Amino acid sequence: MPYVRHWLRNSVLLFAAAIVLGMTAAHTSLIQPHDLDLDRTIQTNTRTGWLNDVMEGVSYLASPVAGVIILALWTGWLLIAQRRPIQAVATFLVVAVGWNSTQVAKALVARDRPPRQFSLDPEIGSNSFPSGHTAFTVAVAVAVYFLFRESRHRRTVAVCGVLAVLLVAFSRMYIGAHYPTDTFGSVLVAGSAIFFVTGIWHVWILPRVDRLPLLGRFGLEQERAEMEARGAGHAAVPGPGGPRRPGRHRRHAAR
Repeated sequence: MPYVRHWLRNSVLLFAAAIVLGMTAAHTSLIQPHDLDLDRTIQTNTRTGWLNDVMEGVSYLASPVAGVIILALWTGWLLIAQRRPIQAVATFLVVAVGWNSTQVAKALVARDRPPRQFSLDPEIGSNSFPSGHTAFTVAVAVAVYFLFRESRHRRTVAVCGVLAVLLVAFSRMYIGAHYPTDTFGSVLVAGSAIFFVTGIWHVWILPRVDRLPLLGRFGLEQERAEMEARGAGHAAVPGPGGPRRPGRHRRHAAR
């Protein structure tokens, strides 16, 4: 997991921006009419029988039930099959925190769902902002990128992640479960939570990860040794500002 400078400031600013956007959309007339018009434009101009089934399927893949299954299988594979307990814990935290951070925003904003008469899969309640499905996809996309960020496939992974987020966001508007600002707000809220996780990971969790029970049985020491070897290798590679030194992020960990 990369270290992000000024992670706490960035996290707070993104979350504040999301809440301001949500409150404005939910409790004023500045955004709501435009949100509803865009929803209806998508539904009127693109809905067909076969696409209805596809969009409902896409939406289900990012649903709470599917999300729990995907996260459990993914982290279990990293832990047991790949014997990468540090990656497993980091992936779990990025996805779980990035995804579930939406519950805080939902409670604060309390935006009503779009009109049910336009929905293929009606949902009720005042939990429209932000979209949990979209936030889950954002968190998964970021977690996958973190795993591949040092490989030659990182750009492909990034592009695929963006496309996946756009597809799930579109599906939520298509079936009538969310407004456009709900899906955009999900990116802000999940991004805020992930910034926070990266900071807490380097400041507090990673130095203490060996205290977590049972991780030692899944190759913790070997993974640590590989990480330290990669860090030493990076230290010998000169960059634009001279040789890079391992652990430099620790000096900024409190920022």
